[in-house]
Amino acid sequence: MLKQIAILSAGIFLVGLSMSVTDGADWPGFRGLKANAVATDGDYPTEWSSENNLKWKVELGGDGNGSPIAIDKYVYVTSANKDGSDRTLHCFDRNTGDELWKKVVHADPDEETHQTNPYSGTTPAANADCVVVWHGTPGIYCYDHAGNELWHKEYSPVKHVWGYGSSPVIYKDKVYLHYGPGEDTFLLALTLSTGDEVWKKIESGGANDLSGKKVGSWSTPVIVNAGGKEQLVCSMPSRVISVDPATGKEFWFVEGLPSERGDLVYTSTAVADEIGVAMGGYKGPALGFTLTGKGDATESNRIWYAPDRQPQRIGTGVIVDGYMYIADAGPGIIQCVDIKNSGEEQWKTRGTDDYWGSTVMAGGNIYATAKDGSTIVFTPDPDKFKKVAVNTFDEPSNATPAFSNGQIFLRTNKSLCCVEAE
Repeated sequence: MLKQIAILSAGIFLVGLSMSVTDGADWPGFRGLKANAVATDGDYPTEWSSENNLKWKVELGGDGNGSPIAIDKYVYVTSANKDGSDRTLHCFDRNTGDELWKKVVHADPDEETHQTNPYSGTTPAANADCVVVWHGTPGIYCYDHAGNELWHKEYSPVKHVWGYGSSPVIYKDKVYLHYGPGEDTFLLALTLSTGDEVWKKIESGGANDLSGKKVGSWSTPVIVNAGGKEQLVCSMPSRVISVDPATGKEFWFVEGLPSERGDLVYTSTAVADEIGVAMGGYKGPALGFTLTGKGDATESNRIWYAPDRQPQRIGTGVIVDGYMYIADAGPGIIQCVDIKNSGEEQWKTRGTDDYWGSTVMAGGNIYATAKDGSTIVFTPDPDKFKKVAVNTFDEPSNATPAFSNGQIFLRTNKSLCCVEAE
């Protein structure tokens, strides 16, 4: 456990999965084992192409923004047909690319979304025993690794003109989900083994048609241990909230995400060293805050607040030694931001395109995959941008790569690719 752990501050234990049931080299959920977008094992290729370091590539048969995950010998990813009537979870052999099984869930083809957000916008989550996927309105499904359905749970329709995108989180014996956006929005905890509801916390979600103020959050929750207690933290449309993972009881909230363009959040909360960072969407504000407090902790917890001239942010940044490295959706720039003190930009550079995927730290480098499918690799340095390489498969992508056991799994709009040093 290795040089990346030493690079990051060790003051907070950030997890998306119980460490006791999965290997540190697994990438079992959105933004990895600890939901901090840091690979905790060995070296990874920094250069690849269709002729170099490409181990395998498979067609998925449908577009999607959902990211792949890797656990043990399996790689999971979602896809959907154009009208969303078939939503699929695929299971591949990580070493050969052979499809081991797939499960298709049928849905109402009239469910609304945006053309930039196809009907497979979420990332699965897995542990040693099972994999969980959320298909939006059709529900939450849990399978064992042989593809047998263990349970599924349906709630109200997901109604938003921009579709859905939050991903499930497995922690210990529960699975957590931010269900929304839309008027019926809530945080949810289910028993992992049975799908029984443990708690449900209703949150403000917003109208579907966006004829008035634009409202919605596509943020995936994170589990942290800070201030001496476990917390589930999630960026909602107007505020960041912390709740007890066991009961759903609210610990504290910090306001500051709304802007003149709307109450919109696309990124997940990023956390390191007991500091959280939340960023509004559609050029909304950014803020840094501590992970303690009670009730309305806006004044007591907020360290910095940057309301003006923010880029459009969809992917979440990765934090290294008190600095966030984030690739923005518009304009397509890569930034280094001081998150401990001021939220000030340390440097910025033009990327290869706009970015929807989250940045990832692996093997001492940071990887950022752009909408045109190119991945820029650079070394984290708060003083200047240090480019290592730029790679591409020449296929568009809105997903975040998965890093596991020296292999990189990249999802393009049409394909799943495995990159490994030859």
